[in-house]
Amino acid sequence: MSVEPVTTGPPRPIRPALLGQRWDHLAFLHWPVEPETVQPFLPAGTRPDTVDGISYVGLIAFRMVGVGLPVGPGLPYLGTFAETNVRLYSVDDEGRRGVVFRSLDAARLPFVLAAQAGLRLPYKWSAMRLDRAGDRYTYRCRRRWPNGRGATSRLEIRAGARIGEPTPLEHFLTARWGLHVRAYGRTLYLPNEHPPWPLHQAELLELDDQLVSTAGLPSPPGPPVSVLFSPGVPVRFGRPVPLAEAQ
Repeated sequence: MSVEPVTTGPPRPIRPALLGQRWDHLAFLHWPVEPETVQPFLPAGTRPDTVDGISYVGLIAFRMVGVGLPVGPGLPYLGTFAETNVRLYSVDDEGRRGVVFRSLDAARLPFVLAAQAGLRLPYKWSAMRLDRAGDRYTYRCRRRWPNGRGATSRLEIRAGARIGEPTPLEHFLTARWGLHVRAYGRTLYLPNEHPPWPLHQAELLELDDQLVSTAGLPSPPGPPVSVLFSPGVPVRFGRPVPLAEAQ
């Protein structure tokens, strides 16, 4: 079974696109983890995706803008909010690389409820804030509901120079064209597409996080091995595709 290559653009077109949005002011923090540690958290029909035998845990903070139909401005208030997610990296038996979310904290309760009901995504309702002062970005999160209530996260980065040619690891951690999720007794693959990431170097100035450990994962043993920033990209999602072998 072959695994699709890591590419800067989606390996297949999305037709039709069902949902549009924009991801802005992203901070990517990553720690290495042994594949056997994260395997129990992945849905049936998938396994940990790796680089040189190592998988990764990601803490990604950003601003979601204009969730809505793939054409048009999107929802002006309910569709724009701060989000922080904890994610793992997966590959299915058809070779499709993706992400598996352990938690997604967001500031809009109606969106959280819709995402939980529609695709069983582990969204949490949280008080969120993203502040910018020049090249410094501060992301704050305090969970309100449901499980892990009270868990907090605060991270601050300084965005640096544009990366002309990202490393293979930087591509691996950011160029993800779908997600895997277990919903209604089956594993689904939800594809997405967006332009190549404009990635920047970033310096981690502060990190005080409980979201990774609250998601059931081991607490990071030290500072992240990769810290990146992106000003953002527009994104479109296609229809969910069931994994036949995971029924």
